[in-house]
Formats: sequence, structure tokens, C-alpha cells
Amino acid sequence: MTIREEIEKMEQENLSPFAALSAQSKGRDRKEEQCDIRPVFQRDRDRILHSKAFRRLRNKTQVFLTPKGDHYRTRMSHTLEVSQNARTIAKALRLNEDLVEAIALGHDLGHTPFGHAGEHVLDELCREGFHHNEQSVRIVEKLEHDGQGLNLTWEVRDGILNHQTSLMPHTLEGRIVRFADKIAYINHDIDDAIRARILRDEDIPKKFKETLGYTTRQRINTLIHNIIMNSRGKEDILMSNEVKASFFELRQFMFEHVYQNPKAKREEGKAQAMIKQLFCFYMDNIELLPEKYLKMLDGGETRERIVSDYISGMTDQYAIARFQEYFLPNAWQVAGC
Repeated sequence: MTIREEIEKMEQENLSPFAALSAQSKGRDRKEEQCDIRPVFQRDRDRILHSKAFRRLRNKTQVFLTPKGDHYRTRMSHTLEVSQNARTIAKALRLNEDLVEAIALGHDLGHTPFGHAGEHVLDELCREGFHHNEQSVRIVEKLEHDGQGLNLTWEVRDGILNHQTSLMPHTLEGRIVRFADKIAYINHDIDDAIRARILRDEDIPKKFKETLGYTTRQRINTLIHNIIMNSRGKEDILMSNEVKASFFELRQFMFEHVYQNPKAKREEGKAQAMIKQLFCFYMDNIELLPEKYLKMLDGGETRERIVSDYISGMTDQYAIARFQEYFLPNAWQVAGC
């Protein structure tokens, strides 16, 4: 018996009857030889962690565009906070921690530079539409490894695709990430908004503090405990009605006072104009794209699709550098001056 098979046996013996077991995965699109040490979901986690798209997350906007400060969240730190919250819940419920971690680490791979501002522009410009959850799946299925993708299991891809509020993953592990994502961004965005002086702690309505907690630590603790206690022994991931209502009201409060705040978003128009100009430029100069994208064009993909792929993969700094290269004149250099 291999180490992998021993781990799979331990899962069968120790995990919840509602857990997604590695040995019972629906598998990959392309069959491949099993690892002798790692079960399939652990292997997926490692593939995401070592991908180029994952490394780029550290230089992509979470909420605040190019903030002046070292402690604002990036898309990378958000992803790690989601993973930590999700793993805590999964372990307490005896669900598959490897699957939860793989979904959490991959859920935002498809985010554009400049956060949702860039996503909205590409969705308007690309006739096929653009949504970061779908792009995350496209990355792991097609764009990584020069068109080969990461060949992840069905369960991981399902969790990545369906992590948004309007969607629902098929596994409990995916549903954990769906909640953990919101727990992370609502609480760390409050923290960052207070740091940026867009929000004051006293601006948060007292009713939310009384139900969820007065600090970031208390709110996260309340939400995670509530999910665990309401989901134990059930084939679903649940919150109590009171906590869930307060949580989603707080989320709406954040949309009204932070995510749509003119001060927080005053640079978004500039970022969106830059993304739009880059898109139009590459549509007219498609030959400037890397060779792997041009091969996709030869394979039947549309120009809009591959230009969206290329721009969405950029970090904030890389997008700014390309914009400067194409649209801003270089300073004149005069010998002897």
C-alpha cells in the first residue's frame, strides 16, 4: 500500500460522511498516473501554489488601488486569509481540508489588475463577457503551462467556479470557501478602510457590533464559530438566521460606504481608462502578444478572448508599465545636457 493509499484510507475512516473523499473524486479531464504520496486534492493544492497566476496575486489590487502603505491587503493576502478561515471550518467539521485549501488558493486566480474595476471594463469590451470566477477556471484548465492547464480535479474546479454569492458549489468544501471568502474580505476591508481613513470604527452601526463583535478578531471568531455550530452533522454549510442576516447587512453597509465610496474609488476611472486603451491597442496590434496567445488565436479563439486573457493576467504594475510604454512619450535625452 502506498502512502497516498494510506492517507485515502484515513480519510474514509476519520472524515465526516458528508466529506468529499480523495479516492472518490470525479477525476481530471486528462487521466494521469497517481502520485504515490499525495492524494488528488493535495496535489491540486500544490499545483495552484506553484502556478504563475498564483504568484502574480501579490501585486494585484484587493480594494485600494496602489495604496501608499505596506499593510493594505493585496489579492494574495486576501487569498491566504480565505484559506485560513476555510481550513479552520473544514477541520472542525471533519471535511476534506486539502480540497478546501485548493479551492481557496485558486478562487481568485482570474482577477484582473486593479480589482473589480478592471473586471468591469473587460466584461464590457469582450463580447464573450468576462467574470473573474470563470477566468480562474480558464486559467487552471487552459492558460497555465502554455495551454495545457493544471489538469485539476472536477471538485476543485467546481469550487473555484461557484464561489460567488449567486452560485453554489456541489461539495460542502466548496460551500465553506464561498462563506470564508466573504468573511475574509468584509472584515479585512473594514480594517483597510479604517487605515485609509475612509471609515471610522464608530461609523459601523452598533447593531452589527452587538451581533457579530466589536473588533475584526471578534467578528471573524463569531462567524466561524457560528458556521461550525450550525453545520455539525448536517449535509450543508449554514449560519444561524440572526448572524447570517447581520452578516449580509454588514456586507451591504460595506458596499454603500466603502466599495462605492468616491474617495476609495477616485482612482478607478483612471485605471479603467488605462485598461480600455490597452485593450484597444492590443486588438489593433495583436502580434505584440506572447507567442502562446497567438497560438490560441490560430486555434480558433477570438481576439477579444485572448486580449482579455493577456490583460487580466497582468499585475497592476505591469499594466501601468505597458501603458507608459505605448502611450507616454519617453523623455528626450540630449547629449551634453
